[in-house]
Amino acid sequence: MAERSQTAPEAGSDMGNDDAIGGNVSKYVVLPTGYCGQPKKGHLIFDACFESGNLGRVDQVSEFEYDLFIRPDTCNPRFRVWFNFTVENVKESQRVIFNIVNFSKTKSLYRDGMAPMVKSTSRPKWQRLPPKNVYYYRCPDHRKNYVMSFAFCFDREEDIYQFAYCYPYTYTRFQHYLDSLQKRNMDYFFREQLGQSVQQRQLDLLTITSPAGRWSW
Repeated sequence: MAERSQTAPEAGSDMGNDDAIGGNVSKYVVLPTGYCGQPKKGHLIFDACFESGNLGRVDQVSEFEYDLFIRPDTCNPRFRVWFNFTVENVKESQRVIFNIVNFSKTKSLYRDGMAPMVKSTSRPKWQRLPPKNVYYYRCPDHRKNYVMSFAFCFDREEDIYQFAYCYPYTYTRFQHYLDSLQKRNMDYFFREQLGQSVQQRQLDLLTITSPAGRWSW
């Protein structure tokens, strides 16, 4: 899963090179070509600077269409699957097409009816987009990478919308869950630290077995 980054392109910066993907975008404002002034409603603001967020670059193709580039997994630059980002400053009834243009997988459940997840501030429960609005295909315009496109209509101007590959499950949430299990002092559950990851995260070893057999190896 891609890490949060403190660096991101500023609004109006040159993001035209397919290789120009740095950190996650941070409150990145997409302005129409030639526009000067403060962003108006409908000038979308993208953000992925939060835990489990992943969106490295945004290119506006037309008034309604955006090419989105996801960052590769840490320590595996050829693996690009996960995305998770927010969009705000929308207009009511604004219709968009988002293209995730640099997937690395040749096969995907998106071909078999899976659809991305969406929620918003006023509707915090994750829901799947209608499969009829989702397309997964190989695109010659993007180095023959696989592209997942989906259509969406924003309906509440004050909401912040969040889109993800599937249900996010963050490292912090997992650690809280393990903490809660450990506090229950169950005699069949044992947790110990093996070490730390490249990014200094705790690596846990979990043993779940009968109390009598835990040390009988």
